[in-house]
Amino acid sequence: MLGCSLWGSAPPTTTGEKRGAGWLEPLLLLVVILSGWVLAQQTADCPGPCDCSEAARTVKCINRNLTEVPVGLPRYVRNLFLMGNYIQNVSSASFPSESLLELSSLNLSGNRLQWVEAGTFAGLPSLKQLDLSDNSLLELSPMALGNTSSPLEELNLHNSLYNNSYVTAVAQLLQQEAFLNLKRLDLSENNLLYLPQGMFAALHSLQHLDLQNNSLVSLHGVTLENLRQLQSFNLSGNALKRLRNSTLLQLRGLPQLASLNLTHNTWVCDCGIEDLVSWLKESDLVEAKSSLKCSYPKGMENRSLVAIDFSELSCPELTDNQTQLQTSYVFLGIVLALIGAIFLLVLYLNRKGIKKWMYNIRDACRDHMEGYHYRYEINADPRLTNLSSNSDV
Repeated sequence: MLGCSLWGSAPPTTTGEKRGAGWLEPLLLLVVILSGWVLAQQTADCPGPCDCSEAARTVKCINRNLTEVPVGLPRYVRNLFLMGNYIQNVSSASFPSESLLELSSLNLSGNRLQWVEAGTFAGLPSLKQLDLSDNSLLELSPMALGNTSSPLEELNLHNSLYNNSYVTAVAQLLQQEAFLNLKRLDLSENNLLYLPQGMFAALHSLQHLDLQNNSLVSLHGVTLENLRQLQSFNLSGNALKRLRNSTLLQLRGLPQLASLNLTHNTWVCDCGIEDLVSWLKESDLVEAKSSLKCSYPKGMENRSLVAIDFSELSCPELTDNQTQLQTSYVFLGIVLALIGAIFLLVLYLNRKGIKKWMYNIRDACRDHMEGYHYRYEINADPRLTNLSSNSDV
């Protein structure tokens, strides 16, 4: 009996220990309830087709066949990925400012995006990175970021234009005051044929400009002198034939420029390229300048630009067709001048007859008008009308 009492019975407990054990169970239950509530709140803040991570401040809605920006995005989101969907139109209603105050990076690439309306991104006070690449933009409002300075630092428009003619819309967008803080601009692979004058004039903070793989033939008329902070400039993969001295002077005047890529262009090695060759030989800005090769004329193909001797360059001569065409224009001008001179001579020799003929026409017109005036007076007076009728009878 004594053993049973020693080994089978519970050890005695004090009153304080009983009270501590009584409080522990409700406390644990409360912690479990609060944890479940927090998890439920996080799940409720994340849209159904998206993956959300509050720790990384990231929301990913990638390749989910979305046709519009999902609503109910969590307030903590800083990085929003919407790539690979079917969002064709975005407006200010797509990104409500009251719930996206911390959004700093927005990726809308590969969405078949066509319309970006005015004020679409104006309500995002923290937006620094915007990716609109691989779309087919038909309408890009110049007021997409509003009419005041935006914090935007990076804009990616790689392969984003439906047609190269929409470069004017991009130029109007970039000329707004909203891009005073822009540091990186990507316009590559848009089949651009030209750059509107003053397109980059307002980008005073721009550091990196990418125009590779377009169809630019010349930079004549393009204003670069305002890009005082530009560090890298990529013009590879275009159709540049030469750079004029005016463009080279602007490039020389950019104090921060450290890298210029001119590879894979169709350089024409005639006397018009002398300025570029001289600059290449004395400048260290151009990347891999020894790889720049002549594409024309025949006999100069694949010659390195920096190895060209100016005595090898010749100005293009007029072809037979061009010569014949110019000769035809000169002959036509001479014939027209002779015809005009003969016509004036005939008028001068017949000046008296022409003067008499003009007087005869004047008298005939006067007699005709007097006849009309006489008939009008008769028709206006009833007595003369009756008299005229009786006389006719």
